[in-house]
Amino acid sequence: MSFLYEVPDYKKLRVIIDTDTACEADDPFAIAHALLSPKLMVKGIVAEHFRVEGSMERSYQAMKLLVDKLGMEANLLRGEEYPLEEGTVSEGVRFIIDEARREDEHPLFVLCLGALSNMARALRIAPDIASRLTVVTIGGQSYDGHGAPFREFNFGNDVKAANEVLAAPVPLWQIPMSAYGSIRVGLAELQRKVLPCGEAGEYLFRQMEEYNRSEHAGWTAGESWTLGDSPAVAVILDPSIGTKVSRPAPIVMEDTSYQDNPCGRTIQVYDRVDSRFVLEDFFAKLAIHAGL
Repeated sequence: MSFLYEVPDYKKLRVIIDTDTACEADDPFAIAHALLSPKLMVKGIVAEHFRVEGSMERSYQAMKLLVDKLGMEANLLRGEEYPLEEGTVSEGVRFIIDEARREDEHPLFVLCLGALSNMARALRIAPDIASRLTVVTIGGQSYDGHGAPFREFNFGNDVKAANEVLAAPVPLWQIPMSAYGSIRVGLAELQRKVLPCGEAGEYLFRQMEEYNRSEHAGWTAGESWTLGDSPAVAVILDPSIGTKVSRPAPIVMEDTSYQDNPCGRTIQVYDRVDSRFVLEDFFAKLAIHAGL
């Protein structure tokens, strides 16, 4: 079965996905959502580290496995191996720069689903690309004035990179913990709606169920999950699926709490996203892809 609708060419977007795919179980759902969306022209998927030795390579291999399970092709690239540093520039960072500089009428969005090391390195090397793309970042504490109840994972994996991207003159949409944490789904729902959807659906469910039983998932409730990376895909499919407010970019402290920055430039922050749209759009596309 295929889609019975078409997206006009002038509404399509170029997309680069920057992802720590092997870190936990939600990145593969977001990547699959993007690849299955007719509006999105996924130009490349760049592996991101998650502050563990060898983690970038693990993410790269996880990307390859997912794309294979989907029966699709994608341009997969290795990113920076460590938090923001000097030295050899990765192929992923070079690709972000080259794609941003390429003349194309379709707007370019970089979806950052983990640390911001690759994006910060690209902006540091090629500041001219800041006006040629929009960054959508999943990360950062909520803006509720209650401080940092715990270290936020994505920004915390490279605080320096987060601050460089927040300070750079690049259009930025931030989806902080208050918004990405709202995409709650039960494992029973995933069993009913994802598992039956062919090889890809079985892979997505099984890797989620396996991770949920692992020692790394001690923080979860037991039979539910947050598909926290998926809003990055949803907000470019339809920017009006949530409420977006303009805020001065803060300074991210080492514990990932925020410090006000009176000189901070303005960024766009989603304080709410429509979980129904995020989840149901993905479930439907996965089922259609499986011929159901």
